[in-house]
Amino acid sequence: MCVRLLPLIIMTHLQKLRIPFIVKRVSSSFTQNNHRLSKSSLWPTGSHHIAQNPRFYRTKTVNLESENGHRTSHASGSENAGKIPLATRREAQAALLEYLHSTRSLQFVDADYMSRNSPLFLGKLLKRVDTEENNRRSIARFLRYHPINEFEPFFESVGLKPNEYSSLLPRSLIFLSDDAMLLENYYVLCRYGVARNKIGKMYVEAREVFGYDYGVLQSKLRAFEGGGLKQSTVVKVVVSSPYLLIGDASKAVIKIWEKLKSVGIEDDWIEGYLLEKNTYDWSHILELFCMLSKTGYTKEQLGGLICQHPGLLFDERTTFLLIGFLLKFGVTMNDISSLLLQFPQIQVGKFVENLRQCYHFFIELEMDVLDIGSIFRAHPGLLGSCSLKKLSSLLSSLNTGKKRMCEIIKNNPQELKNWVLGARTKPLPTLRKDWKEKKIKFLLDLGFVENSSGMKAAVRLFRGKGAELQERFNCFVNAGIDPKDVSEMLKVAPHVLNQSKDVIEEKIDFLVNGLGYPISSIVVFPQYLSYTVQRVKLRYSMYKWSTDRGTVDPKLALSTFISCTEPTFIRLYVNNHSEGPQVWEELKKQIYHD
Repeated sequence: MCVRLLPLIIMTHLQKLRIPFIVKRVSSSFTQNNHRLSKSSLWPTGSHHIAQNPRFYRTKTVNLESENGHRTSHASGSENAGKIPLATRREAQAALLEYLHSTRSLQFVDADYMSRNSPLFLGKLLKRVDTEENNRRSIARFLRYHPINEFEPFFESVGLKPNEYSSLLPRSLIFLSDDAMLLENYYVLCRYGVARNKIGKMYVEAREVFGYDYGVLQSKLRAFEGGGLKQSTVVKVVVSSPYLLIGDASKAVIKIWEKLKSVGIEDDWIEGYLLEKNTYDWSHILELFCMLSKTGYTKEQLGGLICQHPGLLFDERTTFLLIGFLLKFGVTMNDISSLLLQFPQIQVGKFVENLRQCYHFFIELEMDVLDIGSIFRAHPGLLGSCSLKKLSSLLSSLNTGKKRMCEIIKNNPQELKNWVLGARTKPLPTLRKDWKEKKIKFLLDLGFVENSSGMKAAVRLFRGKGAELQERFNCFVNAGIDPKDVSEMLKVAPHVLNQSKDVIEEKIDFLVNGLGYPISSIVVFPQYLSYTVQRVKLRYSMYKWSTDRGTVDPKLALSTFISCTEPTFIRLYVNNHSEGPQVWEELKKQIYHD
């Protein structure tokens, strides 16, 4: 009632003083303020959206940024707060400080910290207050009649954004003093040395800690020190992994600390590596350390490995993934332990990502699965160090196809180093030129003289790549023929090497196992390889039938009845017996049909 009568009383006094020119302005101002106050309700318990930012006409403005480093760059903050003039901001902070300390009886240090480090809350508060006259007085008057949810500026001041703490606001409380255990455990952490702006992370990840009774949290923190950790180290450990303050989880940290000290790693090194923004699974770290210690490392090797590559231990999930990935390809634990000792200067996460990328690269290249496994077993360190370009890009820049690229990788996996991101890739030499060079090398090994007429003729006669010609040459050597005899044989009948490896092996097998001739028969009669197996089988079967009837000499050389013309063979080995023509036709039907 007093508030509503206030404009009327002031207007009456102004009229008595004969100041009519400002009566209208004051009346309008008080009417608007009275209307705003009558419509406002209690401050809501959750964060809410405000549609439009206020506009202030001032030359100097500041971004809404708190002392603990918060900015309004996230969605809710940029919409609710925007930019506030520096003077307005300071007055709002002072009004909030006065309210929290004088009205709500919070400790001055806490009230001051909350007012200075809750810029988004201040921006939302200013949206609801008429600040055209005196900002501090207007905010103080607003807070006098509209109690705020103190958990909002509190959570923001300890490092949380509105979208992070909105679900954490108590449903039935708006005053911090009503949650005594929250404040008590908050003070314990502050006194122990935990930065206030890190406590929000701890609250989100281990809310149970802030419900501990008096003395419980302090005893848990002291338990770490009892296990050999320094206070500064304990602060880093509990901030990064707040779950350690729940139950007996701290035992894993104390055990791993003892084991790290046993291999010569000091507290300062461990503390320097830990990052408060990361969360560590200390039980898994302990399991990984125990597994590594059983792979045959000495204490010096294990300590040196961890100091040189701490990520292998503290990024334990990625390391377990790496070990499992390699085990699936058949890499033994001994090979894995050797790989870790020679681990490249690269983050373990990037190493695993490169391995995955290489695997998908080989799959896209349509490489045989057995070849992929062989490369992974033989060169895991190389594959983990290479960040390969995309296959489509490489095929284009190398001017080649998938089949040839597969052969290059299988023959020399080190070539992958030339195909990594950032490396300049040159087109591969044309296959025709490459094949010719390999063919010339093969002929030189056979005994041909370079640039001779015989060499030129042989280049024209021998068909196939150099590697294929060598493979066919090896068929004869593997069958038991001396390499020198093979060379001489090819000079007499070079065309026999133009057949595929499978065909050559089939004909040699039929000669030795099917006909019973010695392998040396090929050296004497290399032209045998020029005929089909069906022709040799048909003529040999007819010749054998004739020798059984006594019509031909049983000691004839293979070349005698194989190399003669068709009419000559029929005249000498078929028509020399009355039943010969009939047997010949039956043999032809049987052999060629099969």
